[in-house]
Amino acid sequence: MKKLIAIVLFLHVFCLQGFSQLSNGVLYVNPEQGKDDQSGQREQPLRTLHQAARLINEAEGNGAVTVFLSEGIYALDTTVRFEPEGWTFTRENRLIIRAEILPDDPEWHHGKMPVLISTMPFQNIPDDRLGGASNGIQIETSHVTIQGMRMLGSPVHEQPKEGMVIRNYPIIREGRDLDDLRVTQCLFLGDIHAAPNHLPVLASGQGVVVDHCVFYGVKDAVVFWHSDRPAENSAMHHNLIVNIYGAAVWTWSLAEDFEFYNNVVTDAEALWILHQDEKNSFELSNSLVVGYDQLVNKGGGPANLGTPADPSKLIRGENVIIQKEGSLEIVKDPTSRYYLQLSPGSLGSELGAGLFYQGGK
Repeated sequence: MKKLIAIVLFLHVFCLQGFSQLSNGVLYVNPEQGKDDQSGQREQPLRTLHQAARLINEAEGNGAVTVFLSEGIYALDTTVRFEPEGWTFTRENRLIIRAEILPDDPEWHHGKMPVLISTMPFQNIPDDRLGGASNGIQIETSHVTIQGMRMLGSPVHEQPKEGMVIRNYPIIREGRDLDDLRVTQCLFLGDIHAAPNHLPVLASGQGVVVDHCVFYGVKDAVVFWHSDRPAENSAMHHNLIVNIYGAAVWTWSLAEDFEFYNNVVTDAEALWILHQDEKNSFELSNSLVVGYDQLVNKGGGPANLGTPADPSKLIRGENVIIQKEGSLEIVKDPTSRYYLQLSPGSLGSELGAGLFYQGGK
């Protein structure tokens, strides 16, 4: 009996500890100075994002929670899964996973970005015939923002033999009934030979917004995946997509209210992949596409980009330029604030695509 009471008391204290660590709505993570048995407050940061996720998943209550990530390298050896059952977020009181210093801060430079790289086994899809897949940060709750990260691919050979495609998904949401996911001011980097970044953002459900991100050297940028009904309230805006060997956007699940504006795409294998049925049309506005091989396809999947689709399904609104040949001026100086972004004053820079809000969200 005494042993049982002791166990109950331990679990009670453990749960209270988890609640108290979220009671002020913040958790700090520092991979160099933190420890996972600390409080998670600024003076006592956690060491891993996994521990921050565990505390949130096990807590009970409601209200906004912000997880601050310091600069440093976060090697994810298993998926970091945010799936709280006892904590409730809302559109106004959301879960925010963000860098401690953001691009618009005067003290920001590229070295301040938390660097996330997936090092886990490729076993997330049972009986997968293509070779396997891994998830980096998996969001299985509504009302979440991910902001200010530098996300790399995985050190793997993506296509080791014909018919195999080993995939890495840095940000993924599978819940078809979930709503309100925003990915903003993130830099997604890949190298097809050393660290392929197969698909940075793979998201099911409603209300997926990707803005002010840079996708450089990745395969596919954003896939709007599955939904129990046409996914509404989704958007891509102010993104820069450069040197990709897949497609910029896959609108498999989207309703026609999808907004695509102030995006710049250059040196891409394909611009757009529609659902196989080609049912919906989508409007582009204030965007620039320079240099591509395929404009719009349908169907497809991890192993291919589908087949040619009806180009009239992409409606060119105001200020849209689509040009098959050519290239844009990208900053290659790693010390520059605009590294891997459009050179200030060059063609396309007036659209504001890239990491900086420039006075507006």
